This record gives sequence, C-alpha cells and structure tokens, in this order.
Amino acid sequence: MKNKKIIIISLIIIILIIIIFFSIFKFLNYKKTETGNTIVDKTLQEIESYILNISSYEAEVEVTVESNKNTNKYIINQKFSSPNYCRQEIIEPKNIEGLTIKYDGTNLEISNSKLNLNTIYENYTYIADNVLWLSDFIENYKTNNGIITEENGVIIMETKCDNNKYSAYEKLYIDRNADKITKLIIEDENKNSKIYITYNKIEIGSLTKENVLAFKGIHILEKDV
Repeated sequence: MKNKKIIIISLIIIILIIIIFFSIFKFLNYKKTETGNTIVDKTLQEIESYILNISSYEAEVEVTVESNKNTNKYIINQKFSSPNYCRQEIIEPKNIEGLTIKYDGTNLEISNSKLNLNTIYENYTYIADNVLWLSDFIENYKTNNGIITEENGVIIMETKCDNNKYSAYEKLYIDRNADKITKLIIEDENKNSKIYITYNKIEIGSLTKENVLAFKGIHILEKDV
C-alpha cells in the first residue's frame, strides 16, 4: 500500500514536471513569435507597408559616390525622426571626421569643432532632396508609385524620379532571410550607379525628435544590421 502511494505521488510529480516544461516551452515559443523577425514571414505587401511607415531610424552607412572623374567613399552616422528632423555625422574619411549636418525642421546647421566650423542656414527648404536618406527614398516611392519585387529571398523596392537625371532610379534592397535592409542604389537616367549605400547597421523606430537633435552623435560600428 505504501509503495502504491509512492508510485502515485511519483507519477503526479512527473506529470506536473511535464506540464510545467511544455508550458514554459509554449511561452518561450510564443514570445519568440511575438518579438521575432519583422520581415522574414511577411508578405510583400506587408513588407512594403512596413518600410513606407518607418517614422524614425538610426543607421551607420557606407556611401560610395561615383562621378566622371573619381570615386569618393564615406562612413556616415544618420538619425531621422518624422516628419523631417535629421542629423548626419561623418565618421570617415578622417580629414572631415565629425562634420555634422543637422536639420530641426526649419534651420540647417553645419558644424565641425575640429575645423572651427559652425554655419546655420535659416528657413532651409532643400533638405528633403537629400538622396542619402532612407526617408527621401520612401517619399519618392510613395510619390512615384514605386514597385516591389522579390527573387531568391531578395526584395527590391524600386522607384523612378523623372525630375533628376542624376538620380533617376532608386532601388532599396532587403534580405528576407537575414531580416535586414542591405543597400540603397541610386542610378542616373542611363541606369549607371552613381551612389551606392550599404547599411552596416540600422535601428528602426527607436528615435524621437529630441534624440535626433541632441548635440552628441552616436557612432555605430557593428556590422549586424
């Protein structure tokens, strides 16, 4: 009789352990689903909507600019918060390191403490034409009825801008499997690449106006978009 009770108690304990184990597993799996990738399992339409509704981001980008005479490369830290608060700081090349461009929605400030530079352009209205910004691509895509396609897990959002022959085509590349925005390519009217932007790291939806306009910039050096 005593042994029977011990067996029954042991079985109850085992059952409770199994229930607890599976409850924990289900909870962890649920949390992973809820907080996991934002791109991997979405449809093209959902991805398009996600990109077009980005309201803020911080990124470190490598920018290659092709001209008829030479090629220039830069590493830049960008901050943006809608509708048009933005900050851009040069990390490389070293001779202009720390050069910062900041726009508060009305005035444009260009500064570099090493070069003793601080210039403010009041009522500046051309910041929206900066093709280096993801936000500029998004506005062009909306305005010009861009298209989205996918091939082998690579999603391409493409738009055509007829008003500028030097940046007539813009293509944003998104790696579905890696769950990241990888690059933005700007082409001229002949479809020659003029600006090639690689996203080393990008954090979406993490900034406010105050974060963007804060005096000190943040250098992001990891390559894990």
